[in-house]
Amino acid sequence: MVPVIGGKDLDLHVLYLEVTGKGGYEKVVAEKKWREVSNVFRFSPTTTSASFVLKKHYFSFLYHYEQVYFFKQQGPVSSPPDVLSPHGSSGKHQLAIRECSSAAKSSCPDPVVGAKSCFEAIGTIDGKFDCGYLVSVKLGSEILKGVLYHPDHEGPPNPITHSNALVPYSRKTRHGRRRRSRRRGDPSYPKPNRSGYNFFFAEKHYKLKSLYPNREREFTKMIGQSWTKLGPEERMVYQKIGLKDKERYKRELQEYRERLKAEAKL
Repeated sequence: MVPVIGGKDLDLHVLYLEVTGKGGYEKVVAEKKWREVSNVFRFSPTTTSASFVLKKHYFSFLYHYEQVYFFKQQGPVSSPPDVLSPHGSSGKHQLAIRECSSAAKSSCPDPVVGAKSCFEAIGTIDGKFDCGYLVSVKLGSEILKGVLYHPDHEGPPNPITHSNALVPYSRKTRHGRRRRSRRRGDPSYPKPNRSGYNFFFAEKHYKLKSLYPNREREFTKMIGQSWTKLGPEERMVYQKIGLKDKERYKRELQEYRERLKAEAKL
């Protein structure tokens, strides 16, 4: 079975040449050059932990081959120092996991009532990488595999900043918004002018509503089509009405402003 990294088959031959070219597995581990090895494969930026995965696959598939054919080792091949167990004949670290101990229970001020009874699980360390171990644990008839991760350097905790400064908020009001609020608040404010099309729209809308009371959603489209079909002379009639209304608005607005100034002087 060929391992896959980043959606592509891993070229074990290239991996073997790169690692042995740097002195072999143990030297690459000691000098922490797995990142350099991974750069040769040009994995996509979305591939995570490529160096760790390469190290794991190299140890699983190529380490013994390296010892026999590259280092010409005679006899049984032993595991590298970083995965060699000082105890036991299996060549793996023995891993003991205890959910809770008597000392822990006696030091616990608030024991959980009704919790499950304590149990022990014996496992093995299958491999070691820069910041942890690959482990296997047997629980009953089930074998669980996982990672024990221990970062070399834990970064400082994120500082918690408390700011007691209050920044006053000043609302930026645009002129158009002020005008709209003034219209709503002052009934004497002049009625805004309408364009020639607005007058045409109001006239046609009134007629269509009496003819087609159930098709009001289509009125805008129907009125727009009618406006485009008008000739220049017919359209000019409504445009003149719009110009007159614009003059009316300017005149009433000027009178309104003068009235406000006069009231302010009082």
